[in-house]
Amino acid sequence: MSAKRIFLSPPWMGGNEPAKVMEAFASNYIAPCGPMVDQFERDFEATVGLPAACALSSCTAALQLLAHELDVQRGDVIFCSTLTFVASIAPFVQRGAAPVFIDSDPATWNLDPTLLEEALHDARRKNTLPKAVVAVDLYGQCCAYDRLETICQTYDVPLIIDAAEALGATYKGRAAGAAGWAAVYSFNGNKIITTSGGGMLAARDDALVARARKRSQQAREAVVWYEHAELGYNHRMSNILAAIGVGQLALLPEILRRKQAIFTQYQQRLEPAGFSFMPEEEYGRCSRWLTVALIADDAARRGEIGPRVQRTIQQLESADIEARPVWKPMHCQPVFHGATVYGGAVSEALFRQGICLPSGAALTTEVCERICERICAC
Repeated sequence: MSAKRIFLSPPWMGGNEPAKVMEAFASNYIAPCGPMVDQFERDFEATVGLPAACALSSCTAALQLLAHELDVQRGDVIFCSTLTFVASIAPFVQRGAAPVFIDSDPATWNLDPTLLEEALHDARRKNTLPKAVVAVDLYGQCCAYDRLETICQTYDVPLIIDAAEALGATYKGRAAGAAGWAAVYSFNGNKIITTSGGGMLAARDDALVARARKRSQQAREAVVWYEHAELGYNHRMSNILAAIGVGQLALLPEILRRKQAIFTQYQQRLEPAGFSFMPEEEYGRCSRWLTVALIADDAARRGEIGPRVQRTIQQLESADIEARPVWKPMHCQPVFHGATVYGGAVSEALFRQGICLPSGAALTTEVCERICERICAC
């Protein structure tokens, strides 16, 4: 692997992050918690328009805390978007819940509200309503928040927004995640902003976030000695990592501008060659975390990525350019063999024909053109 490898979504630092880290070092708050964690949470709350946020070690940790809050146990059910990364559902299944997967809406690639309503109707009739619905803002596009909230409220089921990929996206003027019962975000190294590893739990309910914050710190009671009325977790974000987040969050508008420019260049260059792209609904603005294209391929077989997608990925790899298929649907994963799925054909087709293209904020016009030339050559 060469030093000049073009990665799918590498971090982009604006220059102020090291100063923030040194400020954290100077304060000697090296362990979890500290002034940078507090500032990162305040800045994040202002960015997404939610009143309460808790900085954590990962987005998965945020979902684990929500699973704890819901008291998910063996025999419970969780509904989830099928076109997503496994971490969207794993924390619930690890506590014993049975997953039910909902297919994608062709107009957004996100969880299909009509299928969700059908699934909830069936579940109420069988007395198996889920503990929660996890709706994923796929590749930086917000789900149909209003409709999903209305449906979930009708059945009195909490709605969790997995906005891991969508920081900076909008829905009718609201920020990604500003919906439902609670939202989670990721700051992994390949996300919109990064703290190298980390996540955030945010919600309209201050008390919910306060309980999650306590449990993220081993559920220690507020007394001088170590007192524990329940068991918690070691999930709090480090003050050092939060310092990176403070610097990164200030760059969010510029990162989003660059991501949009990269998407536009790919679209203008590759649409004439027969590629189509993830649609953007009129209700909001996609963050374009990744640019995702579809390559029509009649030879693509169910459960496999199509030959044209494979050849394109191989052709790019031969030039040290990273590209990947879209997420393999959860209902097609061996670990969830036999799980219930509503629909499935849309997400399976996206998996067969989809390719994620390099989308790092530092990608230049010249390098993007070189990638396009390589794609068109095959």
